[in-house]
Amino acid sequence: MGTMFLTLQQVDVRYAGQQTPAVKGVSLSLKAGQIGVLIGPSGCGKTSLLRAIAGLEPVSAGLIQLSDRIVSQPGTTAAPENRRMGMVFQDYALFPHLSVAGNIAFGLHGQSASAKAQRIEEVLQLVGLSEVQNRYPHELSGGQQQRVALARALAPKPELLLLDEPFSNLDVDLRERLALEIRAILKAANATALFVTHDQMEAFAIGDVIGVIQDGHLAQWDDAYHLYHRPASRFVAEFIGHGVFIPGRRSVANGRVEVQTVLGLLSDEIDTTDSTLTKTSGDPVNCDVLLRADDIVHDDHASVKAEIVRKAFRGSEFLYTLRLQSGDIVLAHVPSHHDHKLGEWIGIRAEVVSYTHLTLPTKA
Repeated sequence: MGTMFLTLQQVDVRYAGQQTPAVKGVSLSLKAGQIGVLIGPSGCGKTSLLRAIAGLEPVSAGLIQLSDRIVSQPGTTAAPENRRMGMVFQDYALFPHLSVAGNIAFGLHGQSASAKAQRIEEVLQLVGLSEVQNRYPHELSGGQQQRVALARALAPKPELLLLDEPFSNLDVDLRERLALEIRAILKAANATALFVTHDQMEAFAIGDVIGVIQDGHLAQWDDAYHLYHRPASRFVAEFIGHGVFIPGRRSVANGRVEVQTVLGLLSDEIDTTDSTLTKTSGDPVNCDVLLRADDIVHDDHASVKAEIVRKAFRGSEFLYTLRLQSGDIVLAHVPSHHDHKLGEWIGIRAEVVSYTHLTLPTKA
């Protein structure tokens, strides 16, 4: 693992009759054996991008490269069947008249009967469904059907697996569990894969690297930790996870950045990769600070008090929406044995490990 397998350079996808491209200037790369995820609101262009990678849509600018082979550029599109890719769709697309084994065998061309039988057994073991190979799709649960679809896609040993909203027809409880199972299956198969989803928990559960798409642009391509704690833009910050912005006054001096907020003074070492900080003088500037729900700690002895205006029970914890005396709103995860009432005032403090990357210019 380590060589770049999938590379996109400044890719545009434009549909006939539409002035604005569905995908604009997207560049990303995926290493062999990595699992990538594209996430974003409906209509943002993530499925259009996946279809372009599959060879189902031409690119109007840029190029798509698989290993050392250019498969898409303006005027040239290698056919899907020549890309050594597997695809899994949200509706599973299983053949109802074929057994599980028959569905998996469908993509195994030019192999002897014994070779087919061996490969079918291998992929069924991989997805944990060896015992159902003679059943038909209607006899399986939704989760089993999705794993059969995955087994069928993996059977020909594709170089790249593309999955378009593969869990959207499943109930919420099953989605995250199946996402973790399928991640384990893909890793066991050493598969390189790219998912499309609108579900953040799915993306976090399955992806090594995640791309947030905004209006056809790639807003950030990063791992889950950096998307959550080091968002590249306000859009990513607001799209990923629970969090709010509070106003602050930021100053930089002696290798440190300090932000004065209604929660007190926040201070940290300068992130040397942030040019907005390294080029800033000591003069204070207005900024907004992103605070996640896990950055706010319930502390009865804290000097800052906040009123509980909403609470949502999450099992082991509550998600409290809190109003500060300044009127600013923050969110906090609080263990559920602290069952405070709406309207109650509780003590809070900010406990932010590193927040320099979370200060953004004040919203215009």
